[in-house]
Amino acid sequence: MAVTLKDVARLAGVSVKTVSNVVNGYAFVKPENRRRVEEALATTGYRPNLGARNLRRGRTGFLALMVPELNIPYFGELAGLVLTAAQKRGWAVLIEQTQGTRDRERDTLASLGPHLVDGALVHPEALEAADFPDPSGGIPLVMLGEHAVDVPIDRVAIDNVLAARTAVRHLAGLGRRRIAAIGLNAARGTSDQRMAGYRAALAETGLSYEDELVAPAEKYHRADGAAAMRALLALPTPPDAVFCFNDLLAIGALRAATECGLRIPEDVAIAGFDNNEESAFCTPTLTTIAPDKAALAEAAIDLVCRRIAGEASAPGQYIQTPFALKVRESTGG
Repeated sequence: MAVTLKDVARLAGVSVKTVSNVVNGYAFVKPENRRRVEEALATTGYRPNLGARNLRRGRTGFLALMVPELNIPYFGELAGLVLTAAQKRGWAVLIEQTQGTRDRERDTLASLGPHLVDGALVHPEALEAADFPDPSGGIPLVMLGEHAVDVPIDRVAIDNVLAARTAVRHLAGLGRRRIAAIGLNAARGTSDQRMAGYRAALAETGLSYEDELVAPAEKYHRADGAAAMRALLALPTPPDAVFCFNDLLAIGALRAATECGLRIPEDVAIAGFDNNEESAFCTPTLTTIAPDKAALAEAAIDLVCRRIAGEASAPGQYIQTPFALKVRESTGG
């Protein structure tokens, strides 16, 4: 005979509602009750009938995750963590890749209706405020990362400005005086925020901002970082440190500097952003900003689930998750 919620509740010594709350991943359960329910679930081997549950609720049982590029490690790693966080709460996730273009992002967002998914996490790069649906009439949306649009939807992100300032202050603290930046582009949000942090750190450490030390990168791939680094090294007075707006740009910059015969970090120190797995295994290992991607995924899934259940306040909640600076060999760590 199949195990029921009543069986689990009886074994745990709690109400059926408490068991239901734990199974559905709701946060408002006392730690002791959650522990007892989880032990009872493991003992009984209870497995929810997701199809029946979603049918009763009038839901699809699916969430959507919209990201620019899965071949950028940050988004691949984040997607895996989102899947894990969603599965713990009984949701499946559909992943859409947009390449960061406004048309693809707009078309994808328009396709996400209640007939397909119950809520969505979106990481846009080019969307305008007018592209977002009326939050009162569509599915719940949670925006991941910083994006310069004024829309009343929930957001989960790290403080990109402070994170960039932290990386650049680290480089300045090493005695570097010509600190370049790689990664400025037209995409609003990530690029603007990290550029603001770069400029703020220069001002705080008494260093002057110079346009020639800012190298653009249309995409955030290794080849773009290598090309930008070669341009910086061709300057009459090249930089002695470089802050890259993601790890792939930094790894490309490392390669280009090495090919030019430079020693890292003796001749030029390089720092990245994202702490993808490759950053800890490249040669030299890469100093980088490490967002707590697991915390970001958990917070976003918890927020969209509470929004779906009607348990959250008015749209527009902002949750800021932590980050750390990982100092490694590329800056002398």
